[in-house]
Amino acid sequence: MPQKIFVGGLSFSTTNEALHQLFAQYGTVVSASVVTDRDTGRSRGFGFVEMASEDEAKRAVGQLSGKEFEGRRLNVDFAKPRSDDSRGGGGGGFSRGRGGRGGWR
Repeated sequence: MPQKIFVGGLSFSTTNEALHQLFAQYGTVVSASVVTDRDTGRSRGFGFVEMASEDEAKRAVGQLSGKEFEGRRLNVDFAKPRSDDSRGGGGGGFSRGRGGRGGWR
């Protein structure tokens, strides 16, 4: 079963392909995407990688967490499932954290 991984601390110049190649060293990459700002198209400094199996994902997380890549230290961990509230579904904005759109004012 595919396993999704969160990758933080990415350089703003990291591409989807570079992220894919980095994780491909540890197994089959189903998908790799750098999250971009919807208004500017600029990288937000994090992304997600989906590995084909849990074992491959564990190996990648273990080997890449804290590793330097493109001049930045990576924060790599298993992605947490999104709750319905994180999609703006009316949870009072608390699930978005401080500074998010529609959060505390």
